[in-house]
Parts: sequence; structure tokens; C-alpha cells
Amino acid sequence: MKSNLQFDFLVDKENNTLTIVREFNAERQLVWDCYTKQELLDQWFSPKPFITKTKSMDFRNGGHWHYAMIDPEGTEYWGYTEYHDVNPIDYYRTIDAFCDSEGTINQELPTANWKVTFNDKGENATVTTVVTYDSLNDLETVINMGMEEGMLSTLEKLDELLVTLRK
Repeated sequence: MKSNLQFDFLVDKENNTLTIVREFNAERQLVWDCYTKQELLDQWFSPKPFITKTKSMDFRNGGHWHYAMIDPEGTEYWGYTEYHDVNPIDYYRTIDAFCDSEGTINQELPTANWKVTFNDKGENATVTTVVTYDSLNDLETVINMGMEEGMLSTLEKLDELLVTLRK
């Protein structure tokens, strides 16, 4: 099913950033909830055919989300997100890193600063995510790991979830 919803994936190698703009067929509060509530994140925040499992989450300034993306064979890929500058239904900032099941950050893989902004677009909502890396090498590492394809697949799962939540 080809969607006519906006999806931009912009790479800026001068500033070591990715900008992802995605429109959703839902109102902004519902999209915000999907990004900030564990029970909803666990239903969509991983590319197909992975599933997501939260170990712990505390969505607030200074809080965190420790989760795994699990492939069909059961291999777990752990992530750790620290929340900062939470401004409900408008935006939040995070520091995002790869880690292990105990939450120890993997220094070998890139850490990024994310700013996730939520806006109205008529009846729909757009989410603009700006991901900033420390270096061009870090940016190229995540691109080569399949960041664009992964985001596209992950956000399609959110589209599917939103359809069920809007019923």
C-alpha cells in the first residue's frame, strides 16, 4: 500500500545530521502518545519483522527508555534513550545510544542527539526528527547499518497501529 503521506529522509553530511519528516493520518495528541507511552511504543518501535520489548521506561525530563528490538530468531538489539527538554505534545530531546541488556552504553557504536517535534498538518500530524551525530563517520555508520530503511519500516508499523487506535 503506497501512502501519500509525507516522508522525507534528508542527510546533511556538513552538519552530521539526519532530518526525518513524517506525516501521520492521526491527530497530534495520539501520535505524541505513540511516541511517549511504553505500551504503545512496544507495538511499533522497530522495523519489520522485529518486535520491541521495554525493560524500563520513565518518560520525563531526565528519564529514560531501555528497550530491545528482537529479530525473529530471538536476537536482542538493545537501545538506551535519555529524555531531556520534554515539552508535551510539542517536542522532546533525547540522547540515544546502543547498549546491552543491563543498560551499559556501547562506546563502539554512535550515540546521537535527537530532537523530535510534533506539529499539526490539517487533520494530520507531522513528526520532524533531527538526529545529530558527533562525526561524519558516526553518521555514515548508521546510514550503512540501514537507518533509512529501518525508519521507513518502523514508521509504517506506526501507521498500522494508528489505524487500529483511531477505530
